[in-house]
Amino acid sequence: MAERTAREAQEDAIATLNRIAFLLERAQATSYRSEAFRRAAKTVAGTDPERLRALAGSGGLSELPRVGDRTASVIAARLRGEPSEYLEGLERAAASPASGPRAALRDSLRGDLHSHTEASDGHSPLTDMALAAMELGHDYLAITDHSPGLTVAHGLSPARLRAQLDQIAALNSSLETAGSAFRVLTGIEVDILEDGSLDQEPDLLAALDVVVASVHSKLRSESGPMTRRMLAAVANPNVDVLGHCTGRQLIGPRKRPPSSFDHEAVFAACALHDVAVEINCRPDRLDPPHALLQIAVDAGCLFSIDTDSHAPGQLDWQLVGCERAAQHDIPAARIINTWPLERMVARGKRSGSAADPPLGVR
Repeated sequence: MAERTAREAQEDAIATLNRIAFLLERAQATSYRSEAFRRAAKTVAGTDPERLRALAGSGGLSELPRVGDRTASVIAARLRGEPSEYLEGLERAAASPASGPRAALRDSLRGDLHSHTEASDGHSPLTDMALAAMELGHDYLAITDHSPGLTVAHGLSPARLRAQLDQIAALNSSLETAGSAFRVLTGIEVDILEDGSLDQEPDLLAALDVVVASVHSKLRSESGPMTRRMLAAVANPNVDVLGHCTGRQLIGPRKRPPSSFDHEAVFAACALHDVAVEINCRPDRLDPPHALLQIAVDAGCLFSIDTDSHAPGQLDWQLVGCERAAQHDIPAARIINTWPLERMVARGKRSGSAADPPLGVR
C-alpha cells in the first residue's frame, strides 16, 4: 500500500476526531467533551499538513490551540496510520445492530423535522448539522431553532430568523451545485403562548417549510387552560407538528412530570387539522408517553419521529422513536418524515396543495 500523503493523514485525523465527537453526542456525554474533539478537528483542518506531521514527530501537538493531551494522542495515532483506541472503544459501546420492525421503520425515514443549531441553544453550526444528516442517509433536515420569546434558549428574532433563511438558501445552493439532492428545510420550533398564539410573525411562519409548535412555559397549568392553549395552536394553519406534547423531562436537574391536558381533544384536533404528533426521541423526553401515544394512534393522527437534536451525534437517536412507533404498530405511511422531499415540501401549511392527500382524519 502506498504511503499516505501528509494531506491524507490530516484528513484521517479530522474524520476520526469528528467521529469521536459524534459518538459522544449520541451517548449523551457532557457537551464539553464532544466539543473538545470538534474544536480540535477545526484546529487540525486549519494547520498545514506538513507542520502537523512535524509536530506529531516531536510530540508537540498539544502546543496547537484547542488541542489537549487526549485529542493530541488521537491525532498522533491517526497521523501514524494507527487506529485510535479511544474511537474503537466508543464504537464497541455504540454497536447495537437494529433488527425487526424498528429497523424497517428507521430505514424508511427520509429526514428529521426537529433540530437545533448554535443559533439558539444547539452546540453546532448549521453546516455541521446538515453534514451529519447527510452521513446518516437523510434526504432532508429541518432546522427548527427556537422563537424569540424563549430567551433562555437564545430564540431567534424575526431579523435573525430571516438571516438564517438566507444561510440555508446559500447552503442548499452549494449542495445543488455539488450535485447533492439533500436539502436543508427552513423551520422553527415556535413557542405556543398562553393564549394559544404563536411566538413569531405569521407571515414569516407561513414562509417556512416546517413549523414545530411546542409549549415551553407554564407547564404546570391546569388541564382546562392548557387544553385551550394547545387546541388554538393546533388549529393554526401554519403549524405542521405538535412538539413534545407533554413537556415532560425524565432525567436531569429539570426533571418534571407531564403537563395536564385533555388528550383525546388535543389529538382529535391534530387528526382533524393534519398536524403531526411528534414522537420525540430525546432520551430525557420520550414524549408522548406510551399511553398517550396510543390515544393519538387511535385518533388517526399523523406522526413525525424527530430527534430534537442539539448536536450532530444526536441526529442518530431516531431509532429510539422508531422502537416506540413500532410498539404501537404505526405504519410508515402515517409518519410524515418517511415521505419524499417533494411531498414534504408540497404539504405546505395544510393548504391542500400536497401531491398526495393527507392521511389524517377529516
